[in-house]
This record gives sequence, structure tokens and C-alpha cells, in this order.
Amino acid sequence: MTTREPAYSPETVLVEAARPPRVPGASVNPPVELSSTFIGTTDMGDAPFGYGRFATPAWTPFEEALAELEHAEVPALVFGSGLAAIAAVLSLIPRGGTLIMPRHAYQGSLQSAEELAERAGFAVLSVDIADTEAVVAALDSAAESGRSTGTGASAGTGTTASAMLWIESPTNPMLEVADVPALIDAARQRGILVAVDNTFATPLLQTPLDLGADIVVHSVTKYLAGHSDVVLGAVVSRDPGLRETLLTERAMRGAIAGPFEVWLALRGMRTLSVRLERAQANAQAIAERLAARPDILEVRYPGLPGDPGHARAAAQMSGFGAIVAFTVASAETATAIAEAVRLWTPATSLGGVESLIERRRRHASEPTSVPEGLLRLSVGIEHVDDLWADLDSAISAAIAATGGGKGAR
Repeated sequence: MTTREPAYSPETVLVEAARPPRVPGASVNPPVELSSTFIGTTDMGDAPFGYGRFATPAWTPFEEALAELEHAEVPALVFGSGLAAIAAVLSLIPRGGTLIMPRHAYQGSLQSAEELAERAGFAVLSVDIADTEAVVAALDSAAESGRSTGTGASAGTGTTASAMLWIESPTNPMLEVADVPALIDAARQRGILVAVDNTFATPLLQTPLDLGADIVVHSVTKYLAGHSDVVLGAVVSRDPGLRETLLTERAMRGAIAGPFEVWLALRGMRTLSVRLERAQANAQAIAERLAARPDILEVRYPGLPGDPGHARAAAQMSGFGAIVAFTVASAETATAIAEAVRLWTPATSLGGVESLIERRRRHASEPTSVPEGLLRLSVGIEHVDDLWADLDSAISAAIAATGGGKGAR
């Protein structure tokens, strides 16, 4: 990869990155490469591609484009799912090591961490990622544990993976905002690897590698692909040695992506800036209107001036995202709202062009600290007045039917 000259804005990079060479008669878009096998000679390593489980030109344009967006000098790695990408990163923690994990995060990350910790023999420390002092205390504990046990395998940067700090900001589904620069700095001072799940924010709103993070993780399924039609994940790092370790993990575990899915993801990523701009504007308006309803217990959205994460998000992000969470008095009322909508789609996942609504505690694995009556909204690109009319009507109908107004129990 080469650094683009001149340095374009991210919106332009999204459109222009990883295009084929500009020669007369060339295709504007990269082709879909469907071969699993590539021609070589009797010497191993004499060609850039050999067998599709290790590398394929089907992945190259997407991996280069995402790396450019995240300001990495080496290509990203695309995986068959977000969870496959997460599992590959967690595999860096050795037996006897420590993972510092937000108490609220994508439930797949939480479950994977617990299961892998039990199998691989590392500890998991759960923290409120928005409580900087608590996270730093956990970092101190992990660093001391690493020194006393002598654990730690080289991660390729001089930093060791005896411990890892996992940052998700804003968190899923509580939308807590971490002090990302301070936490990365504190972790690096203690020789602790830092991985940041950047799915909610996308590279348009924050680029953690610029702050010193070692690894960035994405569920490509969500905002990057953006159309609810592929399942993919990705990992980005600036360090070639760390990338090589993760590449080996991908190849040896078979966590690979299909060529057509990756092509679709790149096509979807071209429009990320316009999709996110519209969705963010809608989310801000929906959050403000929800906050004005007296029968809503709480609205969480970093774009609200009264939100606990507002000041941090305004300081370290270039936007507030398109996820909103609000809480009503009971699970019954929340469920009734999700069942009463007609334009919003009651479904899991997020980041597509369509607006989704979900009561998160319907999942048995969701942390019990998430309120039973919390609804997570993935705000899409429909007309905001249509979205609000549908949601407002559903809330009123559900509260009337269940008696679930503010203060109800």
C-alpha cells in the first residue's frame, strides 16, 4: 500500500480508494475474483497469491480501502464475520493473561471473551469503560499480574499481549462514551495491548489507531457494508508483525470471507458518508423528540447536551453516530412498542439504511445491568418525520395498553 497523495478527506477516500488503475478501457470498479487457486511455480512464495484460504485478490480492494480510512499503512484483514474478527484478536491473550472488558458491549464480544477465557486460561476484568479511574485501576492490576506470572507473548510492537484492554465507545447498547485517548495512553504506559471496536463510530467519526491503539475491529455487516445483506468482520493494525499473527489466525482457523460478500461490502462502503450523515441527523432529531416525552424514563444519545457522554464525544469524535437508546417503565411496555411500530423494523443488528428497533434484554445473554425496558434504535435514512410519527404513535399506544407510563412499576 502507498499513502494517497494528496491527502483527501475521508468522504473522498471512501469513493476513490482501491479503484483499478486509470488506463483507457479499464473498469471503474474492481472485479469480483472467484478463483480459489492461483498459478505458481515450483518455488513457494514466488507469487502474491497461491490458495484462497491464505489470500486472494477478491479481498485486496476492500482491505486496502478500510486501511486507508483507518490510517493504517498495511492492509486490513477481512473475516467471515465480526465475531470471527473478535475471536482472532482475543486469541492474542496468552494463558495466564488478562482481558479488561467493558461491562456493556456487544454481547457477542462478552460471550466470546468469557468462553475463550475459560478455554484458554486467561482472566476477564469487567469495567465501566466510561469510568476512567476504574479502568486505570484494572490496567494496574493486569500489569501487576503480568509481572508476577511472567506471562506475555510478543505482539510485534514491543508491546506484549500479557494483557489487553478492549474498548467499545460508544458502548452497545448503553451508549457510554470512554475517554479513548486517556485509556489508550494509560494502557500503553503499562505495556498493555489495546483493541478498539469501532463499529458504532466508523472511521468517519473516530480513528483509534491515530490515538495509539494497536488494533481496530469492525463488524463490517453494520455501517461499513450498510445494507443488511452481508455478514463480515475486519481487523486493522498499523504493525506488520501483529497483522501477520492475525493473518495466520485467520488462515489456520478458516475464518475467511466469500469473494462476492467482500465485493458487496466495498460497494456499500462507497456511500458510508452520505448514509451516516443522514442517519445521524435523523438520530439527533429522534433523540430530542424522545427526550421531550414525559413518559420516557431515559434517553441515551451522545448528541444530547444532557447525556453523560456528550462532552467526551464532542471532544474526541466528529459526530455522535446513529444509535439511540431509550428506556420505558417495563419490559412489557418496551415489547409492546416494538410490536406496534409499522415503519421501524423489529430486528437485531444495526447500521443498515432501514431503521430497526429492539428490546435488548430479550436476549438472555444481555447483561442484567441493561434495563429491562431499554429499546435500542438503529436509525436509518428514511424521512425523519415518518420515523417519528410511527415511533411516537407506537409509544403512546403501548403505554396506554400496558399502563407503562413514567413511574409505573
